[in-house]
Amino acid sequence: MTLSPNMFRPLQSLFRSKAQDTQAPKSKVAKSDLNAHQQRIVAAVESCYQTAEQKLGRSFPRPEVNFKLRGKSAGTAHLQLNKLRFNPVLLEENPEEFVDQVVPHEICHLLAYRLFGRVKPHGKEWQALMINLYGLTPRTTHSLNTASVAGQTFDYACRCGVVPLSIRRHNKVQRQQTQYRCRRCKKTLSRVHDQP
Repeated sequence: MTLSPNMFRPLQSLFRSKAQDTQAPKSKVAKSDLNAHQQRIVAAVESCYQTAEQKLGRSFPRPEVNFKLRGKSAGTAHLQLNKLRFNPVLLEENPEEFVDQVVPHEICHLLAYRLFGRVKPHGKEWQALMINLYGLTPRTTHSLNTASVAGQTFDYACRCGVVPLSIRRHNKVQRQQTQYRCRRCKKTLSRVHDQP
């Protein structure tokens, strides 16, 4: 998708050249319990908020930050709770990517919610914040190697071939709570060992 300046014109009034002095509380996290990479993320969160406050000319409450996220996601933003969760395993393996991309990405979700209310998660408001606050190209997903956090998978198949399902999805199929279909051929996925 090509991003044109015209997409963001209605949002330009948010960005001011001179910032008002702001005094917002620091992020809520006990630094004594954190390793060096996690402390660096907490500092990056504060730095990103200071940049946002300077460019937007207003203060924002700091989010709660924790490092308890599991699975393949690098980070998540919980909008109503004003909370950021980061994946400690992926952080240890990719500290620079977290500081440069993941932290600003998640903060822009919280800022978009504070500024605009409920909007599309990666919509024009979020994109404008990524570009105008942090000079980053808005990307909806990370490209980190997730092999170390992938977890157990189960092979299912369709006409297109084998599709690995996570243990969570596999368990839902086993409990007959849901069925999954291939996005291409639309055939219901079935467990490989169950196939004729």
